[in-house]
Amino acid sequence: MAASRNIAWRWLILIIVAVLAADQATKHVIEKYTTSDYLRVVIPGFLNLIHTRNPGVAFSLFAGAQSPLFRFVLVAFSIGVILLLFWLLAVERAGGRTGQIGMALIIGGAMGNVVDRLTQRGVTDFIDLHFHGYHWPTFNVADSAIVVGAALVLLELLRDWGHSSTGKGAA
Repeated sequence: MAASRNIAWRWLILIIVAVLAADQATKHVIEKYTTSDYLRVVIPGFLNLIHTRNPGVAFSLFAGAQSPLFRFVLVAFSIGVILLLFWLLAVERAGGRTGQIGMALIIGGAMGNVVDRLTQRGVTDFIDLHFHGYHWPTFNVADSAIVVGAALVLLELLRDWGHSSTGKGAA
């Protein structure tokens, strides 16, 4: 059993490192090869690449906050979430494989954004989506991993909740 747990940890660590590396590499390319006013239409009416800096939280919430304390709180909160998710994985409270993969994606994405906040005082965003007249807030690889990871965790919770409610209630 310990051997299978080690293999699972290797895969989870690989996911975390892959997300962190992909996030930092794509942000580096945007930072190095584009200017702050960069805009490239990739798929007209759907996908643009732009170069923006988000000092706030996801989807530019609180982007106007100027307090250095706010940045500290964002970093501290993110590190707290990362540590909590690692702890849930370590004590085997992360659910099944789907939930574990989801948590690994969230950890990798959160780590990527923490690196940006610590080194650049904001997060580099560059993926700009439009869909049927709706303009999604600009995001990056880390944000994508966090959203997909949260969806996987939620999917597992809903799936398990549906299974646990069947067959109960009869005494």
